[in-house]
Amino acid sequence: MSILPKGHPKLLNAWAFYDWANSVYSLVIASAVFPIFYNALFDKDNPYIVVFGHSFKNSALISFVTAAAFLCVALFSPLLSGIADYMGNKKVFMRIFNYIGALSCIGLYFFDLNNIGLGLTFYFFGLIGFWGSLVFYNSYLPDIAFPEQQDKVSAKGYSLGYIGSVLLLIVNLAMIMKPTLFHISGTPGEASIKAMRYSFAMVGIWWIVFSQYTYYYLPKGNSNKEKVSFSVIFNGFRELKKVWKMLQTEIPLKRYLLSFFVFSMAVQTVMLIATYFGAQEIQWSSPEESQIGLITCILLIQLIAIAGAMLTSKASAKFGNINVLIFLNGFWLLLCGFAYFITTPNDFYIMASLVGLVMGGIQSLGRSTYSKFLPETEDTASFFSFYDVSEKIGIVIGMMVYGLIDQITGSPRFAIVFLGLFFLTGMLLLLRIPKKALS
Repeated sequence: MSILPKGHPKLLNAWAFYDWANSVYSLVIASAVFPIFYNALFDKDNPYIVVFGHSFKNSALISFVTAAAFLCVALFSPLLSGIADYMGNKKVFMRIFNYIGALSCIGLYFFDLNNIGLGLTFYFFGLIGFWGSLVFYNSYLPDIAFPEQQDKVSAKGYSLGYIGSVLLLIVNLAMIMKPTLFHISGTPGEASIKAMRYSFAMVGIWWIVFSQYTYYYLPKGNSNKEKVSFSVIFNGFRELKKVWKMLQTEIPLKRYLLSFFVFSMAVQTVMLIATYFGAQEIQWSSPEESQIGLITCILLIQLIAIAGAMLTSKASAKFGNINVLIFLNGFWLLLCGFAYFITTPNDFYIMASLVGLVMGGIQSLGRSTYSKFLPETEDTASFFSFYDVSEKIGIVIGMMVYGLIDQITGSPRFAIVFLGLFFLTGMLLLLRIPKKALS
């Protein structure tokens, strides 16, 4: 097929459609079904397990494994970015991480406490596959879209992701709540757990199948037939160093990146721990109500987030990206304060609705705002590698803070309040960016 020019509608749609393909991971695995499945494996009165000779609270353990995976992505993505730039084929690396993540999701079918090491390994590589592929996916944005298109196509990607992931989650929810309709055998509890295992496999298959549309249209880049040398392998770190030096003169970009580092740390951590928090801290009347309630809340978040992402895109066009991001950080700060006090299912439903309103907006606007701040350059992969490394290091810090507070106190409520301080800091840092920086 012929290479589509930058800004072509088919190219923009193909790029955005990868969100449809991969967002089932972030919803079913990271947010909804896997956290419920993981929590159900433990005795409610004793959520501790001994791993490597140490006793961990279940939610703290998964936080530490999550932090370790993000640390690996942060360390290895510059290496891979350097090789991808040299070879001129980001698509190959994006696809490799895609398949690592998808096959690991299928492997989660075998997760149980008797083989906790193997299960956590699949969970670990699922995270690496998902976030590793996003390093290259995000770097495509300024390559395929003009600045005036980037807010809209970024929001479209998130919206497609919400719609696609919700569709699969609804099917998974039906399987979990009514396993007999899908010919899943066992006692009600056993059948529901088995349905969750099937859900993990479905995520992997969905991710692989629907990503093929994206790969069909995304440009390959220019191939370099020379061998990859030791120097090339570490070129990614040299590129990060070069970006860091450029930031010293690109003051608006530097200030924005610092604010993004702080507020993204909090947003991503909240998204990763929300279901674990709801499973442990909300007073559900029964395990069945807990399962239905938690998945309902996740669905509510996703559906409202579709509108939230679009409203944010329109608001940014009217009020400016930075002003809208300041408002969103302030709103998140209030939500963290509210989360400390919630105890009932109704409280959690209200919280989920409010989170959905600002979750998609702050993500899509954060990505497109960074793209707009970039100087004129052909080397977008290096800048987005820097962006992604910043995001991942932030998540490592956020998950470690959450896990440590949860492990020490036995409750994540204080950790949620601590995350609120990150939103306050992010808001103050955004105020330091010159008002006309994007004009």
